[in-house]
Amino acid sequence: MRIQELENLIRRYQKSYYTGKGETISDAEFDSLWDELTILDAENKILKKVGSDIESDYKTQSHIKPSEGTFKKVPHIIPMGSQAKAANPEEFSAWANKMTFKEFLVEYKLDGASIELQYKNGEFDCAVTRGNGKIGDDITENVKKMSGFARNLTQPLNGGVRGEVIMSHTVYNRYFSDKANCRNAANGLMKRKDGEGSNYLQVVSYDAWFEQDMPFADEEEKIQWLKNQGFATVVTKICHGAAEVIDYRAQVMEMREKLDYDIDGLVIKGRALDFDDASRARPEKQIAFKFSLSETVSILRTVEWSESGSTYTPVAVFDSVQLNGTTVQRASLANSDTIRALGVKIGSHIVVTKRGEIIPKIERVVKTSEHSVVSEISYPSHCSTCQTKLIDNGTRLYCPNKSCPKRIHQRIQKWVSVIDIRDFGLTLIRRLYETKRIRSVYDIYTLTKSELSQLEGLGEKSADKIINSIQGRRSVRLEQFIAGFNIEGIGETLAEKLIAAGFDTIEKLIAATEDDLALVNGFGKISAQTVVEGLKENKEEMLRLISDYIAIQANREKARLAGLSFCFTGELKTMKRADAQKKVKDLGGSVKTTITKDLSYLITNTPNSGSAKNKKAQELDVNIINESEFLNFIQ
Repeated sequence: MRIQELENLIRRYQKSYYTGKGETISDAEFDSLWDELTILDAENKILKKVGSDIESDYKTQSHIKPSEGTFKKVPHIIPMGSQAKAANPEEFSAWANKMTFKEFLVEYKLDGASIELQYKNGEFDCAVTRGNGKIGDDITENVKKMSGFARNLTQPLNGGVRGEVIMSHTVYNRYFSDKANCRNAANGLMKRKDGEGSNYLQVVSYDAWFEQDMPFADEEEKIQWLKNQGFATVVTKICHGAAEVIDYRAQVMEMREKLDYDIDGLVIKGRALDFDDASRARPEKQIAFKFSLSETVSILRTVEWSESGSTYTPVAVFDSVQLNGTTVQRASLANSDTIRALGVKIGSHIVVTKRGEIIPKIERVVKTSEHSVVSEISYPSHCSTCQTKLIDNGTRLYCPNKSCPKRIHQRIQKWVSVIDIRDFGLTLIRRLYETKRIRSVYDIYTLTKSELSQLEGLGEKSADKIINSIQGRRSVRLEQFIAGFNIEGIGETLAEKLIAAGFDTIEKLIAATEDDLALVNGFGKISAQTVVEGLKENKEEMLRLISDYIAIQANREKARLAGLSFCFTGELKTMKRADAQKKVKDLGGSVKTTITKDLSYLITNTPNSGSAKNKKAQELDVNIINESEFLNFIQ
């Protein structure tokens, strides 16, 4: 099972992290495993555990010296619990809205190994690793060789300073590039029994707690006090409100590649000292705002306009970035309203994400202090085919000329695709269109075998197959008929919603007003307007087709799947996916391409593959069946 697999992976990587031995992965990759297990089994015992299995060894091993083969076990002064995590701005905002404070102390989250430095009467006494959060290994002799911390405090204080042991990129590239990464190299050195190589490491501190009255009044003063004592400290910033934190995170994401050490997010907390909260296994008043494998920052270089039928869609082209292991350089900007809402311009620094691990998206513009040369995005003004002036209504930039050759050609292609006329490919459509033999959907049904067989490269056999395919697609469902006319944004799914709302004949649809359709679930004022205008534009041809050639299925034939929805993923063995989807629709069911909570069934022959769709279906408790079960179900 996937849950057991995740448990084993998390245990293995935790052991490697705390012992410095074995294979390690990045924090972001580890977090993805942790998050997946949280989704599948939120109460799993491994999620409640912090650190390594060393607490039971404390009493039996506390007398052993490092030279005898193991490190002495020492309890912490400052508890080292695990922090709650926010993977994206929405999760962070949800946490921030629960806090009573609106002023946040933001620190770099270092990607190293946690350490506690203990002091007695102001003198450095020992250094303890994270261990299980309560007890760790005494690696004092190794830490003494490291830089970045004070041997003596200016006051006779008893307590601890918490920090992170890190290796700089400079040191790593020069001496340890054979290791997986800086953190892995640092973990290995700090745990060496002979202490060799510890001089290459540095301690960077971010917390402190003492038994006496604190020599600082709040978290910000704490960092300054550590600096004054001679400690190397994390970079901090005071942000006012969640929005400012989100903007700052985007700025740090952009410039972190320039740092000489690794960070994997930000730690956010209030300014007030709160030892009780910090002592929790998972503090409530601080959070790790992580960087994600599916989120990064780039610079917009240009905008290209993709032409599909009559519609012109802006596509952003930016400096290439890595998201989820793939190189990404382009993302749709959707429409003019999106461009204006983002405030994006050529030269803007932008946050790019890969939502759902599939489609790149520009989330926001980064407010940067750097001087950037920006310019406005230029829009096409006239149709590239018929030269008609384009109309920009905010949600769509399009050619209004219904006689535009490009629009007509696109509609014919859409009809052939939706109605599933086999063997009627794009090349044939183009040849017939260029010779002016077809200029509408209606013209398809006037084609004859004799004229097709005379086309170069076809012959009687091919012509016969094409004509049979055309004639075999004369009985169609109403949602297919509507979607086939390529009305902007209206596919079979939205057409089905119109039909379910009572607009179940072409006459009712043509007679409907914008106000009528705007009340339908999934529609709004803009989409309702688009449907009304599209039906009005195509009314004559629609009615003519129904009169002469097309039969609309009055009631769904054998509607055994009415009300059920299906999604397919992976390869099918006995049929093509398109045929399986058609079978579902013919039996009154609906086909979805994404996993939603109202999906009835996910069909897959590899339910344990760990694919995004399988994970989502398990998360939402969607029924998962294989191909054989699906065939039995529909038969």
